[in-house]
Amino acid sequence: MSTRTEESNSTKPNTDNNNYSGSPNKPLFCECNLFHSRRLLIKFLEKDMQVRNFSLVTQASYTRGVSGFARYFNKSPELLGPEQIRAYQIYLTNEKKLGVVSISVATSALRFLYRVTLKKNWCMADMIPAPKVPKKLPIILSPEEVVRFLDCVAMRKHRAILTTCYAAGLRISEAVVLTLPAIDSQRMVLRVEQGKGQKDRYVMLSPKLLEILRDWWRMERPGHWLFPGGTPGQHITTTSVAQMCRKARRLSKIPKPITPHSMRHAFACHLLEAGTDIRQIQLLLGHRSLETTAKYLHIAASKVCSTSSPLDLLPRFAPMEVPTPQQDL
Repeated sequence: MSTRTEESNSTKPNTDNNNYSGSPNKPLFCECNLFHSRRLLIKFLEKDMQVRNFSLVTQASYTRGVSGFARYFNKSPELLGPEQIRAYQIYLTNEKKLGVVSISVATSALRFLYRVTLKKNWCMADMIPAPKVPKKLPIILSPEEVVRFLDCVAMRKHRAILTTCYAAGLRISEAVVLTLPAIDSQRMVLRVEQGKGQKDRYVMLSPKLLEILRDWWRMERPGHWLFPGGTPGQHITTTSVAQMCRKARRLSKIPKPITPHSMRHAFACHLLEAGTDIRQIQLLLGHRSLETTAKYLHIAASKVCSTSSPLDLLPRFAPMEVPTPQQDL
């Protein structure tokens, strides 16, 4: 019967069967060969993520987080504990000046490593605390700004992608991997395959979007991928779309920050302002929790501006001019 211990024995001949629990006396990933110790640990970490079917992006992020932690102390993480983890978090915050989201990803990677791979029976919330992530609301483009922005996208392919993101509320990672069979013109739906969280969903196919995509197909005749990239057989990259997005923003002279994800935010907010039920918007966006979708209630002008300000209820406005005191005669 093949076990992790047998795998480790092929690389580290002195490891016995009872050492995987992370015992301080005989650690599995010993320091007798630091390079091979780290490599073995990463190998086990990757297998733990693979059997749980983590996405490739998550696997790469967790591997980077654990590798950076090991390099910082020049030791195998099995020989490190909560004090070193805390010191590393302070280093990421004060010296590397990483954002809260990046630190949260690194924290999640270390929690997974110690809880799953190293089998530590810790209270992770206490031993590996996660930073509090600020709750920020996205900045929304008006319908006029969406038109103005898309008019400034120079390349047909990139304009079609960003238009698709706005018309169907797609993430850019979902739009770039669309295929021709995903367009169902009979039912007027788009099939999003394996979106975030490895979930399939259907979204509406706007007649105007269908016309745009048909024009794109007639002009370019793409193969398997609706939006092929520069490398034969590969789809366009999200980086390429993001670069074109930055150029279009400069040309449009719109002062608001704009990324490809801004199209998805505008899709949700404009639907809400048009009276679409928030539960339906949740399904279209593919959100697991209604709480995630509910943030657009704080942004939609139809909701925010539905109540009059008490300033408008005052009998008269206070004058802006400050009266100058008259001198006594």
